[in-house]
Amino acid sequence: MTTSRQPKSAPMPVAIPPAMIKELRHLLASAISDAKAYDVPGLCRRLNLADGDEQEAFSSKYKYAQKRLVEVSAEQVVASARQLAAEEQHFELSEQLAKIDELNGPAVTTLTRRRLIALFEGRPLAREIDDMELIRSLWPIASMRAPHPSDEASLEDYLHRHTVRNDDLSQRDVLETLGILSCSRAHLFKFLAAVTAPDAFSGNEQVELAEKIDGLLRADGYTLALAGRISGSPFYAVRPAPTGSPADASISATLAAFDPTQVHARWTMAMERRASEPAGAITLARTLLEDVCKWILDQAGETWQEADDLPALYRKLAKVLKLAPDDHTEQVFKQILGSCQSVVESLGALRNKLSDAHSPGPKRARPQPRHAELAFNLAGAMATFLVATWEARKSDPVSPTTAPGSSATGGKKSA
Repeated sequence: MTTSRQPKSAPMPVAIPPAMIKELRHLLASAISDAKAYDVPGLCRRLNLADGDEQEAFSSKYKYAQKRLVEVSAEQVVASARQLAAEEQHFELSEQLAKIDELNGPAVTTLTRRRLIALFEGRPLAREIDDMELIRSLWPIASMRAPHPSDEASLEDYLHRHTVRNDDLSQRDVLETLGILSCSRAHLFKFLAAVTAPDAFSGNEQVELAEKIDGLLRADGYTLALAGRISGSPFYAVRPAPTGSPADASISATLAAFDPTQVHARWTMAMERRASEPAGAITLARTLLEDVCKWILDQAGETWQEADDLPALYRKLAKVLKLAPDDHTEQVFKQILGSCQSVVESLGALRNKLSDAHSPGPKRARPQPRHAELAFNLAGAMATFLVATWEARKSDPVSPTTAPGSSATGGKKSA
C-alpha cells in the first residue's frame, strides 16, 4: 500500500488566532466538498480525518468534512490543509495558510497597502499587456465569486463589466476588490513583482514605479530589489530590507560617547531617514561630519569660521590631528589619508547634487535610498575615525602620530 507524500510543513506560529483556524476549517471543508461525493470519504482518510460512509457524504459533502475537522486539533487542520493545497489548486485555502505562516513575520500595514494602491490611481496596472491579462495571471478570477451585491457569475465577469464595458470602477476599487488590503504578504509581493516586470512596464516608467514601491515597502522592513534581467530588461522581487550595516551599532556608541546630544542626534536622524527620506539623510550625513569637525576643533582650541564648508573644516582638523597626507612619508598612509580627504570632498559633492539642501531643478537627479546609504556609511565611518583619532591624541598629547589615528614616540615616520 502506497501513501501520499506529505508536503514540507512550515514552522508553526506560537499561537494561531481561533478566528484564523475557524476560517481555515471552513475553507478546507469547502475545498474537500469540491470532490465527487463518492470520493470524499477516501479524501478525508487520506488527509488523516475520521472515516465515514458515502451515504453521509452524499447528504452533504461540506458537512461531512466540517464534522470531522471540528474533531481534530488546530495543528492537524493545518497539516491536512497543507497536504491538500500541495496536491490541488485552492487559491483561498493557500492564501489562508500563507497568512498563518506569516504571523511571526513583520506585517505590511494597511496604511502601506493603501499607499501602494494609490500609485495606480489614474494609471493602468500594466502598459505592455492588458490589465485583465495581468490580473488573471495572479488571481483565479474565473472561479472567484463576484462581490455582493452583484448578479455576475464570477469575479472575472464583474471586472470585465465594470472595467472594460462600462469603465465605472477606479483602479482603487479594482485592487480593493481583488483583496490587496487583506491578502497574504506572499501574494502582495507576487503582485508587486508582476506590475514591475518588463512585460508590464518598460524603460524609465518601470524603474520609477519600482523605486516608488521600494520606498513605501522600506517603511515596513522590506525592499523591492533588482532580482535579475531577462532579455536585457530588469525584473524585481521583494525581500527583507537590510536592517543596517554591522557598523551601525558601533558608530552609534562612539558618537553617543563623544556627544550624546547634537552629534549623536544627527547620526540617529540620518539612520532613520536613509530609506524613507534619502535627500534628508544625505544632508544630515554632511552636517554630521561638519559637527564633528567643529566640536573637535573647539576642544583643540582651534578657530573656524561660519562660512567654512566641510572640506575647509576637514583641512583644518587634519592639521590638528596630523591626518594630512603630507604629514606622513609611508606611501600606504599617504594613500589612505588622501582617500579620506577625497571621501569628505565627495560627500559635499553628493550632497550638492542629490540632497534636499538645494532647490531641485527639473533635471536634477533624484536621491535614492542607495545614495543615502552610501553617504550615511561614509559619514559614519569618517566621523568615528576622527573621534577615535582625537581621543587617542588627547591621551598622548605630546607625541606626534606615526600612523593615522595612532600615537607613538619619535618624529615623522620615514619611508
